[in-house]
Amino acid sequence: MATTKKTETKAAEKKTATKTAAKAETKTAAKTAAKTAEKKTATKAAAKKTPAKKTAAKKAAPAKKAAATKKTAAKVNVFVEFGGVQVSIDEVVQNVKKTNGKSAKELTVYIKPEESKAYFVADGVEKEMDVFFC
Repeated sequence: MATTKKTETKAAEKKTATKTAAKAETKTAAKTAAKTAEKKTATKAAAKKTPAKKTAAKKAAPAKKAAATKKTAAKVNVFVEFGGVQVSIDEVVQNVKKTNGKSAKELTVYIKPEESKAYFVADGVEKEMDVFFC
C-alpha cells in the first residue's frame, strides 16, 4: 500500500508540473504576442511621424560629421623593415601609382621584402615593381 501511495503522489506531481509548464508557455506566448502588437503599433505610428522629423534630422547630421572628423584626424605611418632597412608604405603606394601610369579605382598591393618586389593589382590587372631597401 505504501508503494501505491508514492506512485500516485509522483503521478499527481507530474500532472501538476505539466499543467504549470503549459500555463507558463501560454502566458509567455500571450506576452510575446502583446509585445509584437505593441511594436507594430509603435512602428506604424513612427512611420506616420517620420516625414516631419526628416528635415530636423538632415540639419543635425552635418554637425555630427564635423565632430567625427576631428576625432579621426590621427595620421598613421606604416613601415616594412627588411635587412636592417625600412621603407614607408606610403612611399611604396606612391611608386605603385606612378608605375601603373593611370589612376585606379581599386588598388591592392602585396610587398615581398625577400624578393625586393611589390606586386599589385590595379583594376583587375596584375603588375609588379621593384622596391629598393636601401
